[in-house]
Amino acid sequence: MVRLFIFLVVVLALGWGFSWLADRPGLISITWQDHLIETSLMVAATAMVALIGAAMLLWWIVGVIWTSPYSVRRYFRARKRDRGYQALSTGLIAAGAGNALLARKMSLRTRGLISADQEPLIHLLEAQAALIEGKHDEARKKFEQMAEDPETRELGLRGLYMEARRLGANEAARQYAEKAVEHAPYLPWAAQATLESRSQSGRWDDAIRLLDQQRMANILEKPQAERWKAVLLTAKANDRLEGDPKGARDDAMAALKLAKDLVPAAVIAAKAWLREDNVRKAASTLEGVWKLGPHPEIAGAYIRARSGDSTVDRLKRAEKLEAIRPNNIESLLAVAQAALDAQQFKKARAKAEAAARMQPREAVYLLLADIEEAETGDQGRVRHWMAQALRAPRDPAWVADGFVSEKWLPLSPVTGRLDAFEWKAPFDQLEGPVEEGSLAADTAIASLPPVSVAPPANQVPPATNVAAEPRAEEAPRPILVKPAAQEAKPPRKELAVAAKTPATANVTPRDGKPPENGEEPVPFFGRPPDDPGVKDPDAGQPSTRLRLF
Repeated sequence: MVRLFIFLVVVLALGWGFSWLADRPGLISITWQDHLIETSLMVAATAMVALIGAAMLLWWIVGVIWTSPYSVRRYFRARKRDRGYQALSTGLIAAGAGNALLARKMSLRTRGLISADQEPLIHLLEAQAALIEGKHDEARKKFEQMAEDPETRELGLRGLYMEARRLGANEAARQYAEKAVEHAPYLPWAAQATLESRSQSGRWDDAIRLLDQQRMANILEKPQAERWKAVLLTAKANDRLEGDPKGARDDAMAALKLAKDLVPAAVIAAKAWLREDNVRKAASTLEGVWKLGPHPEIAGAYIRARSGDSTVDRLKRAEKLEAIRPNNIESLLAVAQAALDAQQFKKARAKAEAAARMQPREAVYLLLADIEEAETGDQGRVRHWMAQALRAPRDPAWVADGFVSEKWLPLSPVTGRLDAFEWKAPFDQLEGPVEEGSLAADTAIASLPPVSVAPPANQVPPATNVAAEPRAEEAPRPILVKPAAQEAKPPRKELAVAAKTPATANVTPRDGKPPENGEEPVPFFGRPPDDPGVKDPDAGQPSTRLRLF
């Protein structure tokens, strides 16, 4: 566009110049070797312009003839280079598609058309072809050559890093990643690998420094960078908690500023505050995280903040948590457990049953079993809740890459990934279908008879006297747990083992007739506690009701 504009300007200038001369006629006389040449001004200007044009044309013709050999060579070289790049492109596409034969063929053809010094992608094509053919040693040599060239250093280090990971040489992979970070800190894969390796070795300060560099280079988004930095600060605080509580507290509080819902950071900060006998700060920190999301670790640390508190005081603290987040299963479980420790069984049972109706899961039924064991000692009721716990969905736990951990960790022990642990049900059993043979919470609670507190042990009559006396109409029946929708089906094998009563020998049939051999039936006194026994028509009214479970 600029050249066209300049050309138009020149043409207009020439036209204006000739027009100006035409309006001002004149005569030019030239005397040269006794010759007089006279002509008009317009003819002289035209002849001069034509002479200049002829000189330029002649100079161009001479230049073309002079440079023709080089032009011919350049034409054939460009044509050869184009064919080489076409072969290189075809080879890279074939390598990406997994066609080893075509990739190798195009690699050889490219070698013959283009020099490897001029085009480094030839090394990449040869390395990819070797990887597809399974020649990993040859591929590693190619990557090493590329790593020595400043132009292809990053690509070569990437290939060496991937090969080291494939062979399980984690230390070599870490070295390749750190070398790549030294030359190019903006590479995401190298920065991520170096960050994980420094975290695995416990070099938290170096990992945080590298993370800050990535954030400044805009490699990571701000929310992701802040989250990872909070995780690294929490891991650092956990390591410093025993030797340097104050430093651990500062790191944990800094982590909470970046990630307000990070439960491990809140727990560590609370422990550090308690080391300094600052219960108010510890409670405030835990309450702030509890408002965002109730967690059993938060509840445990909050309720047991003071080591010398009584069980009643701990119950009050649990009720305070429930007041902060009412109608939450973690709040209900915390209050139920604290009430059980305080021997307030009525409140514990009410909160546990409310939690079961809200979200029936393993911990809720186990807590109900503990309440039964502590309050009534009724083994039948205990087995009832244990059977429900076996079939209930699993409790949430710290899970990362399928690995379930008892405590939070900054890195996944399986893949080494940073911030991999999540608080969720193992194996994604968040809302799975209820297993066959289990009951709904309301059905499981309603299927039990009213709670009766067991009498003192010294008032229970001997087994030999009580077994023959109870009336059949007053003996409680064994509890058979069945699904509400499957009452016509037999119970599951596991439930039958828990609830079924073993068969007894020499018992009277249901029709009341004696056996055909005429022998007097003898009751079996070695029966389990849930066996109602055999009705004795001559037995009187028992003074004490028999507990079957």
